[in-house]
Parts: sequence; structure tokens; C-alpha cells
Amino acid sequence: MITLEMMPPLMFGGLVLAMLIGFPVAFTLAAVGLSFGFLAIHLGFFDLNFLQAIPGRVFGSVLSNELLLAIPFFTFMGAILERCGLAEDMLDSMGQLFGPVRGGLGYSVIIVGFILGAITGTVAAQVIAMALISMPVMIRYGYNMRYITGVLAASGTITQLVPPSLVLIVLADQLGKSVGDMYLGAWGPSVFQIMLFAGYTFILGLIKPDHVPPVPMEARTLTGWALWKKCLMGIIPSAVLIFVVLGTMMMGLATPTEAGAMGAVGAIVLAAIHHKDFTSNDRKVLIIGVIAAGIGTIIAMLFSENLIFKLAFAVTYLAVAWICFQAARIPDLRDLIKQGYESTMRLTCMVTFILIGSTCFSVVFLGVSGGVWLEHLLTSLPGGVWGFLIFINLFIFFLAFFLDFFEIAFIILPMIAPIAQKILAPVVGADAALIWFGVMLCVNMQTSFLHPPFGFALFYLRGVAPKEVKSSDIYWGAMPWIGLQMIMVLLVIIFPSVVTGLLDKPLNVDLDKVKIEVPQIELPPLDLGPPQK
Repeated sequence: MITLEMMPPLMFGGLVLAMLIGFPVAFTLAAVGLSFGFLAIHLGFFDLNFLQAIPGRVFGSVLSNELLLAIPFFTFMGAILERCGLAEDMLDSMGQLFGPVRGGLGYSVIIVGFILGAITGTVAAQVIAMALISMPVMIRYGYNMRYITGVLAASGTITQLVPPSLVLIVLADQLGKSVGDMYLGAWGPSVFQIMLFAGYTFILGLIKPDHVPPVPMEARTLTGWALWKKCLMGIIPSAVLIFVVLGTMMMGLATPTEAGAMGAVGAIVLAAIHHKDFTSNDRKVLIIGVIAAGIGTIIAMLFSENLIFKLAFAVTYLAVAWICFQAARIPDLRDLIKQGYESTMRLTCMVTFILIGSTCFSVVFLGVSGGVWLEHLLTSLPGGVWGFLIFINLFIFFLAFFLDFFEIAFIILPMIAPIAQKILAPVVGADAALIWFGVMLCVNMQTSFLHPPFGFALFYLRGVAPKEVKSSDIYWGAMPWIGLQMIMVLLVIIFPSVVTGLLDKPLNVDLDKVKIEVPQIELPPLDLGPPQK
């Protein structure tokens, strides 16, 4: 006879078993949830009316979730930017800038990976684009093959952590925290991770200089101002787009959905200005739009919004509309926009079906007291807070061998988030606990793209690498970078201020000492007129 206490571990084991068979995750979640739901009804743990919560949650908190509307916009933005030529220009200019330095091509891949991560948000785009461009160059100049494959795969996964990452948006939604706070918490670890990657390249250049040799001076085609100009032409538009997306969101000027919409339009503009068919007249319109935006911004900072402010931004909007119209007229960009729509539709549908399946599973899991069972399991771990963090991170690390980050976020996080809030609040405060926890898991889930033999970044790299690159080089090349990412997880655990340092500090207010003084207003005496007879 199956008891109520046996249902949660049986559900969890059944889910793992069904996933190992290889059935699609979204339908596996729904099938396991509904199967155990009908079993629970048969055993009398709850009645059929309890399952009415599933369509209520699907239509109430999944399909009507405004925060998840940001996912299609950021996906479209990444799909456009991955093929528009921006990566090629930046890698070429950065490679020539750092080329004479030992390990310079590695530094350029890491830096460009960080910049592209802040404007694309997709791992596949970065790994494929940077491998196609940089791998032949690094092979030509004698870089070690395992270093080449490792740095390309690891630099592609940086996008998981650097805002505006889709992972952070999903984590913020599942943890019930604001996207802006999650982005602020992620900036510290993302910068430290870049420093770790660069530090490893520097040390490798000292220990084994033949693995990361400098590029010969005669191979540089650009020098002086021409080189710096090409670097700036790639960095400045990217920085403007990053500010439009992240700056407006963090300053409270736009919601994540609005910032994503601006990023999608900005991606089309960025793709247009990098295309060879972008004419001189179009560039004049772009310059006029930029000048008008600058005038409008200065007026808004110095004065209140007035007619000049509105006219200035009207000119900017017209310039953006003109560039988007010109982009639609260029055949290459028109096809690029179409491909962006298609990839956005596929990813959005996948996320929606996983959410619906996870809702079916989580409602039944909570109905059979799964939350109580999980809380008892995690709070009884030895070591208190640190034992909980070590166990969860090891659990996520091994789970990432088999599951994508979407699946981990939608299945595991809703179960452990309330427990994490309770356990971690005494360490960093109730407001920052889930931000710290979410960023920590985001750093951890980066390794899911590098795990041999299931890491998707390794699959992408294998698909575009030349035949002379062995699969063993790709797998062994990823190992040091996985170690660096795990070091970053330990740093986030040991030093929570890496995440919480940029967050707003909670106000310590003693409510017993709060006094509200209402000024007394002397009213004139009421004149009701002579008494009536």
C-alpha cells in the first residue's frame, strides 16, 4: 500500500526515470504529474476538484505573466545580432589589438564574449560565431588545440551570467524577485569570471608560452588610429545598445518587457548600420537621430519636458523607423529578420510548454505534501547553511549533465526557493537571500554547457570545428574552464557581497519609534445663519 509519505520520492524518482528514457521534458512533466495526480485521487489523498488548480495556474500565472513577455524580445535581439556581422568586426579588431601580446587572441575571445553576452544572451550564437571566426586564426598561429576549444566554449557560456541573460529573467520570475535586482547581483560575478578566465590565460602564457604564442607583427593589417577606430566602431554601438536595454531598466525608466522591445528594435538598427548596403544617406539620418536624442536627453536633465524635448525624440523615432524600413528593403537583412522570428517562435513555444508541464507536476507534488518532504530533507542536512549550499550546488551540477537550464529553473527552483529563503535569510537578509541564491545557481548552471559529453557548447563547437580538431581535444579542453567556473561558485558562496554589494541596502526602521505628526489646521467657525423659526 502506497502511503502519503511515499508519494513525493516516488514522483521525483518517476520524473528522473522518464527523463532518462529520453522523452521530451515538457510532456514528461505533464504526464508524470497527471499520472500521480490520478493515483493520488484513487488513493484518497485529494479529490478531483484539486486538479482544477492546474488550469487556473496555467492561465493565471503562466500565460498571463507579463515578465515572461521579455523572453521573445531578448531572443529576437540575440538572433539578429548573432548573424549581423558585429561579432566578426569585433573579433577581428580585438584580435589585432591584443595579437602581439602572448595569449592575445585568447584575451580578445574572452572580451568579445563578454560584450556579445551583454547584447545577445544566447550561447549557441556566441559559440558558433566565435568558433567560425577565431578558431582558424588561432590554429594558424600555433595556439594549443585544447586551449582553443576550451576558451571558445567557455567564452560562449559567459552569456548565461552577463545581463540581460535569459537565464536571469527566468530565475527572477521563478524566485519572485525583480529582474533589475537579479541583474545588479549578477554584474559582480560576471566581471570576476572574466578576470578568472583572463588570469588563467596569463598564467598559461607564463608556464607554457608555446600554448598561447603572440601573433607576428607582420600579420597585423591595421595599426594606429585605423585599428582603434575599428575597435570603437564595434564597441560604441554595442555600449549604446547595452545602455538602452540595461540602463533604462536599472534606472526604473522601463520594465524588462519594454527594455527588451527597445533592444529588439536596436538590434535591427545595429544590423543595418553594419551592412555593406547601408548608404551614406542612411548614415546621415542615423547621425541626425543620434543628435536629436542627445538634445532631448540634455533638455530632460536640465529642464522639464517641453515641446523641444518632444520634437527631439520625435525626430529620433522617425530616424529609427527609417533605418528599420531600410533594413527590411535589404534582402539579406530581410531574411535575417525572418530567421529571427522563426527562432524566437521555437524557443518561446518550448518555454511555454515546459512551464505548462512543470505546473502540472508542481501542483500534484505540493498536493501530496512534497513541499513538506523536501523541506524536511534539506533542513536536516549536516552543516546548516553551508551544508545546504554545498548539497544544492552539487545536486544542480550533476543534474545539469542531463537537463537544460530552463528545465532546472522550472522544475527544481519552485520547490527549493521557499526553503532557500528560510535558510539563507539570516546570512544576507531576507531581501537579498534569493538574489544571492539565484545568481549562485546561474553561475553553477553555466557548467551545463561544458559538461562532457552532454554539454551543448561542446556540441556546437564540434559542429563547426574543422575535421582535424579531435572530439577528445574539445572534451579535455573544457575541463580547466569548468574548474574555473566552480571556483567562481565557491567565491559566490564564501563572499556573498560579490552579489549583494550592488543591491540596495534595506532600511532599518524601528516601527515603534515612528511618529506621524499631522499639522493642526484652524478652521473658521461655521456660520449656519440665523436659526429658523
